[in-house]
Amino acid sequence: MQDNWQFIVLIILLRYVIVAGIAYLTWYVLKRRAWSYKKIQVKFPQNKDYLREITYSLVTIIIFTTVAMTLFSPWVKPHTLIYDNIPTLGIAYFILSIVMIIFVHDTYFYWMHRLMHHKKLYRITHLVHHKSTNPSPWAAFAFHPIEAFIEAGIIILTVFLFPVHKLAIALFLIFMIIYNVYGHLGYELYPKGFYKHWLGKWLNTSVNHNMHHEYVKGNYGLYFTFWDRLMGTIHMGYEARFDEVKNRITNKNQ
Repeated sequence: MQDNWQFIVLIILLRYVIVAGIAYLTWYVLKRRAWSYKKIQVKFPQNKDYLREITYSLVTIIIFTTVAMTLFSPWVKPHTLIYDNIPTLGIAYFILSIVMIIFVHDTYFYWMHRLMHHKKLYRITHLVHHKSTNPSPWAAFAFHPIEAFIEAGIIILTVFLFPVHKLAIALFLIFMIIYNVYGHLGYELYPKGFYKHWLGKWLNTSVNHNMHHEYVKGNYGLYFTFWDRLMGTIHMGYEARFDEVKNRITNKNQ
């Protein structure tokens, strides 16, 4: 595993570049003019913002790679609950384990996120990410190195919490980057009135997370709104903002 660090960093890099790159190319280049009226914050970031987001994301990728190499090293892996053969625990558990990681991650992220917003920690950890007050897809991994390590903590926690196959981790990480890029997309993909649906009420949206970047406080969740609703931290203007974004009508004179 130690000899394959170049392969590991390439996989992590490609995961970020492909997902964020496709989103950026689609919404910020090819359809920028046609779809600009749909943008949550109508203005676009400046080139220096994209450069900052990408630069910090590359540092994050190096940190993620280091954590992965350590966990799968012959000195650490034997002490984890990582297993190698899916039939050992069955396909049903394999699928369940992915769902479990997602829910554990959402809880981990919410409380870790709120902690990093504490005034004594914010400037030394989370401020870098919040320099993107109007985030782009490239902001998905734009963390301070300390925060990047904390973000990687979900994998460290998972491999010691319950049995998990390496493929389950890989599939979770693909889901994570897709939803993370969506959260920073700057466009809302869910349909009008989605937050009113019995399921939509509990799912995080791009509008929800965009408001967190714009206003700094509130909307701390990642995949779901469970904790925000339970702890009273969902932004009071969320639903109105969602409606405003989804009710916009294109300017036919453009």
